[in-house]
Amino acid sequence: MDIEFERLIQLQELDSQIKNTSISLENIPLQIEDINKKKEETFQIVTRAKEKMAQNQKNRRDLEEEVKDIKVKISKFNLQLNDIKTNIEYKVLLKEIDEAQKRVSELEDEIINEMLSSDEIEEEIKAASQKYSKVEEEFSKEKEILQEKQKESENKKNELTKKREELLTKIPADRTRIYLKIFNSKDGIALSPITGEFCSLCHMRVRPQVLNELTGNEKLILCENCGRILYWPDKKD
Repeated sequence: MDIEFERLIQLQELDSQIKNTSISLENIPLQIEDINKKKEETFQIVTRAKEKMAQNQKNRRDLEEEVKDIKVKISKFNLQLNDIKTNIEYKVLLKEIDEAQKRVSELEDEIINEMLSSDEIEEEIKAASQKYSKVEEEFSKEKEILQEKQKESENKKNELTKKREELLTKIPADRTRIYLKIFNSKDGIALSPITGEFCSLCHMRVRPQVLNELTGNEKLILCENCGRILYWPDKKD
């Protein structure tokens, strides 16, 4: 095979590796972002449980304050009983005291329910916190692995790019121009090996005359269908 053509094939291989490495690098930040999102979602479970506890405690304080106010009112009613002159007024006040005491009883039941709920919420917070601690550790490890992979991929890309730049200096400018034009218009794949009698990328049959011209891979011949540079792959076995 013509040594310059062989270098063109090497260039394609390098470009393919650079492309794959670049795709990997582009995906890593998205994966890290996904990890951070999942971590935040897990943390929000803890936050919501704590907010529920805060609301529970507020409800209890409000109920206890209402009980306190009603008991003060009952005490005042009891004092007023001594000053009442008629039976009708006395009965009315006794009824108000009775209704106030019933309301206190209802409120105290609600307070007990809130206390029972707080025990359940406390367990919910504990379970959510334990889960968050576990996933935080797992996510941190995954993130660390991705960051290490990112570093390795960046080093690999730099190394491949350096090899590519060195290789470009060894390829004639006219061939490089043709290669780059096809490379940029064909999704980063400028060369296509012959498989049997077909272009391996577009699967179009190559005319016998073109196959003969390709012998030795000494000149650039483009596929009549997809426009890529055709070549015979080396058969070393």
